[in-house]
Amino acid sequence: MDNPCGIAKTLKIIGSKWSMLILHNLFDGKKRFGELQRHLEKISPKTLSIRLQELEKEGIIEKKIFAEIPLHVEYSLTPKGKSLQEIFKQMDKWGLSSDC
Repeated sequence: MDNPCGIAKTLKIIGSKWSMLILHNLFDGKKRFGELQRHLEKISPKTLSIRLQELEKEGIIEKKIFAEIPLHVEYSLTPKGKSLQEIFKQMDKWGLSSDC
């Protein structure tokens, strides 16, 4: 590990509290804001909004606004975001196999 730059950059983008859990929820498919909030019971609406904005800014998720009444928004993974799924699978596998 001569150059930890890649790891540091990845953690800077997805290492914020809640970001990984938000992404984990989006691996199952598109979600509305309220759905994400229900799945992440202890997250505040403000924090969820901030994390979604950060992930969108990094090109990991995309936001689609439906001009309906009532207005609703769906969040989904971009190809860049979907590329993280294998990392999450490996983390899950490691977590299940280690003595936590």
